[in-house]
Amino acid sequence: MSTQSDIIPTLETPRLLLRPLALTDAPAIQALFPQWEIVRYLNARIPWPYPPDGAETFLREIALPGIARGDEWHWSLRPKSASESLIGGISLMARPGDNRGFWLAPEWRHQGLMSEACAAVTDFWFDALGQAVLQVPKAAENLASRRISEHSGMRITRTEMRDYVSGAHLSEIWEITAAEWRAHRASG
Repeated sequence: MSTQSDIIPTLETPRLLLRPLALTDAPAIQALFPQWEIVRYLNARIPWPYPPDGAETFLREIALPGIARGDEWHWSLRPKSASESLIGGISLMARPGDNRGFWLAPEWRHQGLMSEACAAVTDFWFDALGQAVLQVPKAAENLASRRISEHSGMRITRTEMRDYVSGAHLSEIWEITAAEWRAHRASG
């Protein structure tokens, strides 16, 4: 892995600002994140019930150290129309078989916002970080997340059982190469 700066740029989509996560985001994350609809298909490493200091612990012990090491990139999602409002998060990780994860507040779903955010961070993964392939695991039952991968030109490369907050589920590992992503973007 090539060394990366610990500075993460703010990314923009037509409707979103993706701002690098900061410790000051803890209260907003803590207020929004602990909802079953958000966490049920996330990795079982997330404590549930979510503790009162869960967001601050995540930022201090996982996200910010990963950013400092240069092997994780974490952003908050904010609508351009209300840029101080945190509505979700998206992350990239230099971890084999698990390079991207995200969550979005339920009231902001079904508008294509996460597809926009995924496209922005996928561009960053391939163009700024120079990665060759993006691999994304997801619970097979998570149909909304599956649709995002389908619409972004990804394909399933394997299935396996993985543990999620809601228990063990069949997982699909979705993948796209840099060349496939660039061809997909050019055709869209």
